[in-house]
Amino acid sequence: MKYNFDEITNRRGSGSLKWDVKENELPMWVADMDFKTAPCVIEALKKNVEHGIFGYKIVPDSWAASYADWWRTRHGLEFEPVELIFCTGVVPAISSCVRKLTTPGEKVLIQTPVYNIFFNSIVSNGRFVVESPLKYENGAYSVDFDELETALSDKQVSLMILCNPHNPIGKIWDRETLAKIGELCKKHGVTVVSDEIHCDITPPGKGYVPFASVSEVCRDISVSCFAPTKCFNIAGLQTAAVMVHDPLLRHKVWRGLNTDEVAEPNSFAVDAAVAAFTQGGDWLDQLREYLFENKRIVADFIRDNIPSVHAVDSDATYLCWLDCRELGLGSIELSEKIRKSTGLFVTEGAEYGAAGEGFLRLNAACPRSVLYDGLKRLKTGVEGLK
Repeated sequence: MKYNFDEITNRRGSGSLKWDVKENELPMWVADMDFKTAPCVIEALKKNVEHGIFGYKIVPDSWAASYADWWRTRHGLEFEPVELIFCTGVVPAISSCVRKLTTPGEKVLIQTPVYNIFFNSIVSNGRFVVESPLKYENGAYSVDFDELETALSDKQVSLMILCNPHNPIGKIWDRETLAKIGELCKKHGVTVVSDEIHCDITPPGKGYVPFASVSEVCRDISVSCFAPTKCFNIAGLQTAAVMVHDPLLRHKVWRGLNTDEVAEPNSFAVDAAVAAFTQGGDWLDQLREYLFENKRIVADFIRDNIPSVHAVDSDATYLCWLDCRELGLGSIELSEKIRKSTGLFVTEGAEYGAAGEGFLRLNAACPRSVLYDGLKRLKTGVEGLK
């Protein structure tokens, strides 16, 4: 392998949110990776630093072109550069869409268990959360379309936030599922904001299906949120984009992003994204091989050593969704006990809605030696519960 993903970089004392923990603790919670970003991104940032002037930045044509080329060649989605709007992050974009595309007191639908910040984007803006729980049967997730349509038929539901691929369960939604979601949302007058930030973290040789690529209906009623931040580990650079095909909807989103002052880049946001999407493909492909070997190791270790826990099969993200319901504890209590006894810091499933109760989320995006350390701690922590 050309790139050394086994290299350990000490992140303690670096101002890292993830690693702001006690000396004996091992954080495997928040979704950033313990790998240095692609060399091409580092070189682009070095060049920028060496220039020495960090004034106001424009968004050049090369930025939109890099996104358009990446999504066309990697994911089969065609869009014009004019359909793309810069924003500082996917979460700011989602929160801005909630404010601009709904009114206070209306409802926003999410499919739980799902990324916990969706709840914040809804509730903090004076809207109400409608949870449409996914079906979990025989260790696998699917959409309960009867329940989904019942929820969408509520006249107060005006927006749906779709997670594609789905965090934390790692589900890549197939074309048929996405098409049916689009038809139901169109039928009930609901706009879809599709968070596709994890789209490039899939097994080697396997892709995802962009919501806007499925049909004209899906394309016309949706706002797609893209970013290089998860797959290239550059979340702190605050660089993302939204793609909106429908001109009227695009104007509303553009106005919202600009009103919220999240549509202008910092000195590093554009250069990092362009470098990643134009030069980082080889690095990303090798990273994907490493990550999905890590996920296989997690599944095998848990199957062989912690029989009371089940690692849910997943085809996307570097996050492992662990079914711990046999242990008979709430996920908050469980995560706290494991952290106290072993120092392993994972995320409690209850953060992702009621459907996440009894589950834990473990971040496997780390050098393999660190991963084995975390798995041994998990085993010790579960055994200690007895």
